[in-house]
Amino acid sequence: MSRRTTLLTALGWLALAAALLGLAPALLSDFRLGLLAKYCCYAIAAVGIGLAWGRGGMLVLGQGLYFGLGGYAMAMHLKLTDAGPGQVPDFMVLYAGGEMPVWWEPFRSPVVTLLAILLLPVLVATVLGAAIFKRRVKGAYFAILSQALTAAFAILLIGQVKTTGGFNGLNNFQSFFGYSLYDPVNKRMLYFLAAGVLLASVALMAQLHRSRFGELLVATRDAEERVRFLGHDPANVKLVAYVLAAVLASVGGALFVPVVGIISPEDVGVGASIALVAGVALGGRASLFGPALGALLVGYAETSLSESFPGSWSYFQGGLFVVVVLLLPGGLAQALSALASVRHRVGGPPGGRRRRERPASDRTRPGPTTPQEVTA
Repeated sequence: MSRRTTLLTALGWLALAAALLGLAPALLSDFRLGLLAKYCCYAIAAVGIGLAWGRGGMLVLGQGLYFGLGGYAMAMHLKLTDAGPGQVPDFMVLYAGGEMPVWWEPFRSPVVTLLAILLLPVLVATVLGAAIFKRRVKGAYFAILSQALTAAFAILLIGQVKTTGGFNGLNNFQSFFGYSLYDPVNKRMLYFLAAGVLLASVALMAQLHRSRFGELLVATRDAEERVRFLGHDPANVKLVAYVLAAVLASVGGALFVPVVGIISPEDVGVGASIALVAGVALGGRASLFGPALGALLVGYAETSLSESFPGSWSYFQGGLFVVVVLLLPGGLAQALSALASVRHRVGGPPGGRRRRERPASDRTRPGPTTPQEVTA
């Protein structure tokens, strides 16, 4: 990566940080800031999709599975904390006769919960990824399989009313690691936490893009057989990217729970997974900032359109995706790159000064060879 590209990346990251940490808290109301925090949770998962799909060529249509693992792990801890020591969550009193499964008990500990948010997606993604990539499953078959796993997960959650709350999910959280969720100050704290994690995720992706692993991942996407011929196992390269994307989705889901106040099968199902992929496609899956910005724009568009057109907002959103796919297959990042190239051609090199060509006669004229010609 050239020095100029590194500088532009750093400036882009600083601009995003200034917008999220400076402008947004100063200009938005508490309600709108809470919505932006929700979009940031989606954007964290979208950054992982950008790595797996944009750089690795793996169309992951089932990130709702890992989003749900992190979300339900955090929700279980919050419900147990609200219930108090030795007590059971309120919905279990209604649906399960006050009996709590044994596997819920460890989630009383915040340390166990945080470890589960990070390690559960690693375990599941490693097992699934190894089984898929070692058998060289890719393309449409991989996309369909990942989506089917997410659908099965959502159906499982709906059927387990006594342990997961069923279709209603888990909600009505009172506190977050000792902080009341009804305090506006704590709500703002959650926003800064979500925005900070998003910025850290983008910075991590920037390092991966410029690393040897990032180059190897792109090579695996473009010429898998050549990578195998050079002595690398493409399955392992894909597996690492898939696991990293799963962890980011789980972290986004974990932050989503206290920010929104609910987690349900609808938030982790097929529809939610496709919305994440659509945001990545809108922003530009192969770019660094595109997935995050696309997820933020999709979240904002969904809210604003649903407010202005309650009965038909989904048609406008679908039309937006169709236009982008037809005219800008590379997403909004492609449009920005095209504008930059046009500006460069019109304005010339940086600084606005063009190099003046010497006349052909001067370029072909031989230089002085004798002292007399020099003095002449």
